[in-house]
Amino acid sequence: MWEAMGRQLRNPEGLGGRLTGKFMRVVNRTPNRLAVDALDLAPEDVALDLGCGPGHALALMAARAATVHGMDQSETMLGQAAQANRLAVREGRVVLARGEFDRLPYPTGMFDKILASNVMYFWKNAPGVLAEIRRVMRLGGRLSIYVTDARTMRQWKFAGPDTHRLFDADALRILLRRGGFENDRITLSPVRLSGGIHGLLATAETRPLQSNP
Repeated sequence: MWEAMGRQLRNPEGLGGRLTGKFMRVVNRTPNRLAVDALDLAPEDVALDLGCGPGHALALMAARAATVHGMDQSETMLGQAAQANRLAVREGRVVLARGEFDRLPYPTGMFDKILASNVMYFWKNAPGVLAEIRRVMRLGGRLSIYVTDARTMRQWKFAGPDTHRLFDADALRILLRRGGFENDRITLSPVRLSGGIHGLLATAETRPLQSNP
């Protein structure tokens, strides 16, 4: 049962996936809000929610940015995200796409801000995904990541090694550096949520284009 739950969290599908999406919408509410706040979105920004799930964070982002793209590998999640953001989708303020994390279906330098909330556990090649994130970010762009800390995740039976990769602060910083982000452009903060849950909130920025004197 626990392994099946872990697989659904990694790639929700069918009835179980739809139920998983409803569960994710509730439990991810606070982490999503914290991670979206850390993006410091501006009205003119073009943003990406990577692993958008059922679309809760998309709605938060769409209220602050010009255009928000949501990408997920699960058609079930994209369906829920479309339903949750149907007005913004109709108006073109939210654009949804299916894709793979290590081959993002976007051109180089497209996004000002990128969110990855509670999704990094499922990246098989985390440095490769982070390199792809850097590719599609504009100079001076910002990435915001939320993950539950490994010390909490180890207590959850569904977060097994076949479905989830676990992170502490040091491992998260090392992966961001391996993905091409410079150490002085990375910020990590511990997060304490209700129920004794320990989380990590990371931001990483690309250097802005230097203007000639």
